[in-house]
Amino acid sequence: MQGARLAKNNFRLSGEFRVTTRCHEAMSKAFIAVSILVMILGILLLYDFGNERLSIVQAGTVVELGERIYLANCAACHGEKGDGKGPESNRLKIKPRDFTTGNYKFRSTPSGSLPLDKDIFRSISRGVRTTSMLAQLHLTDKERWAVTEYLKSFSKRFTTEKPSGPISIPVAPAPSRDLSALGKTMYAEAGCSQCHGLVGKGDGPSAKELKDEAGISVVPSNLTLKPFKSGPLPEDLYRTITTGLNGTPMPSYGDVLAPKERWALVRYILSIATHERPRGMMGLVGEEVVGMQIDMRAAMAGMMGGRGMMGRSGGMMDRNMGDMMKDMMRR
Repeated sequence: MQGARLAKNNFRLSGEFRVTTRCHEAMSKAFIAVSILVMILGILLLYDFGNERLSIVQAGTVVELGERIYLANCAACHGEKGDGKGPESNRLKIKPRDFTTGNYKFRSTPSGSLPLDKDIFRSISRGVRTTSMLAQLHLTDKERWAVTEYLKSFSKRFTTEKPSGPISIPVAPAPSRDLSALGKTMYAEAGCSQCHGLVGKGDGPSAKELKDEAGISVVPSNLTLKPFKSGPLPEDLYRTITTGLNGTPMPSYGDVLAPKERWALVRYILSIATHERPRGMMGLVGEEVVGMQIDMRAAMAGMMGGRGMMGRSGGMMDRNMGDMMKDMMRR
């Protein structure tokens, strides 16, 4: 009996040892992964780019500075010609914007109009959630304004047209059941369900047939999931409903729905957006993960002396590191 108890105890201890070993192995792998990430960030932070940066004076004009920063930070996806056909564009489901058309999705101007400079600057600064376009907070305000100016050089429309004035966004009415009910009615009557589906999941009867101005298939947004591409605020949704998205099947409802009806539609959409999109590393969602991979590849190329996000044009990890990391952790 004593021998049996001893064998049983040894078996139990052996099992506990195996479990403990597996736990230690898992913890070790996690520790190694975190250590590697910290080490990479440490190398990037310690790397001295001070002598390689081009100042505003050295770069010459604002457009020349914008070109240098664009080639280092944006061309991988948007292409050196700004046509959205960069070397990384093929791996993206949501294709990069073609700047040569002058059509910008996220604007404060009416449908069909060019964007205001501040609209372009906002997209550069905030990024477009769920896509590979990340917030470019590693660039200074002056650098982002320079890129804004350079992007306009890709389209002749900016030399022959002037953008319309921004739309008016009235003060939002207080949320209420009646307002949401009106929004649900507007959702049906305005035909939103044809693309976005009866309950907003992006599975409407027309969803599979939708294409953008370039003939590329596009997928309607799943309105039940946050975050939205247009931004985190109710005003961002109101703006998109009012202006539409140029170059896409998403029309403007500025002349179709009254301001109260548009606000009602906003409240209804917010009422069905009850789930968060699955998040990956650092809280990234959708193709933001791919965008980070592209950015990091460009950053490493810059460290090796190539033209990348840390090359001679200045860029990722070069400055404003604190701002960039804060933005990533807020996502």
